[in-house]
Amino acid sequence: LTGAQDGSVRMFEWTRPQQLVCFQQAGNARVTRMYFNAQGNKCGVADGEGFLSIWQVNQTTSNPKPYLSWQCHSKTTSDFAFITSSSLVATSGQSNDNRNVCLWDTLVSSSNSLVHAFTCHDHGATVLQYAPKHQLLISGGRKGYICVFDIRQRQILFTFQAHESAVKALALDPSEDYFVTGSAE
Repeated sequence: LTGAQDGSVRMFEWTRPQQLVCFQQAGNARVTRMYFNAQGNKCGVADGEGFLSIWQVNQTTSNPKPYLSWQCHSKTTSDFAFITSSSLVATSGQSNDNRNVCLWDTLVSSSNSLVHAFTCHDHGATVLQYAPKHQLLISGGRKGYICVFDIRQRQILFTFQAHESAVKALALDPSEDYFVTGSAE
């Protein structure tokens, strides 16, 4: 799966020289993040205008439409994570109201899909990492802060400053004992 500055999203297979599917043509907002869900049957694409779009991967048409597309953040959606069975999605980004980390339910109408919004990360959240065993969501922000959220209780457990500049990467060890942050510095 490839995403580009011009907004195009294409899927390729290793053994074939041509693309399998063009999910999105050039001319859209820049792609900020793309993932497959754990089952591999859906892919999501976040963009620089605050949208998240999700497609079924097993498409038979060459230009399929997303089955879900909504504006998650008013400025940009920088990252997202499929939670549980992919019906719950977490997003990070930048919104005018500082609700920069949000939980969304993909099984309800788009007008009711926002499950919870966390007011955190002044100037926006840049990255997310989901810890499924502990039901925790970890986010990094533009000012170097890390927030850890309890998904079940829908609350921020703690916040600390990890870096002097924007957090650009988060990684979690397989046993979920540690996480690592990387920054622009």
